[in-house]
Amino acid sequence: MRSVSTSTAEYAVLLYSHRPAVIEQMRSAIGEEPVEGVKIEYAVAGEYDEAVALIDKYAIDLVLLDGEAQPAGGLGIARQLRDEFDEPPTLAVVVARAADRWLAAWSRADAVLMHPLNPVTTGQTVVDLLVNRAEGVAPAQRAA
Repeated sequence: MRSVSTSTAEYAVLLYSHRPAVIEQMRSAIGEEPVEGVKIEYAVAGEYDEAVALIDKYAIDLVLLDGEAQPAGGLGIARQLRDEFDEPPTLAVVVARAADRWLAAWSRADAVLMHPLNPVTTGQTVVDLLVNRAEGVAPAQRAA
């Protein structure tokens, strides 16, 4: 007889935007448990320095960055995190225009999501990134 696993993996996700409404959209699109067995704990940053401090202090598994954030945009922050950290967290950016995908590629983010965030593709993209990171698989950049 096969046993059923009841283990749950918990991940820390940092949401970055200067706009509280965008933070709530991100959180809502991902959810607290996007798939069975994957729980998300959120941290929120509205400024670049706050985001870096959280990454330094806590084991953040994934950073979801608003590409439209001001004054420091998520695309530039993704690139800077990739350059400054020896082992940065997995990085995903949210862009408003399809034309900004080239900037997302420049930022070296692991994934690109489009506004408005689709809960199905956003949740699945986040889960895939988190599980791949936990398994030590380097993600290829993907667009959702």
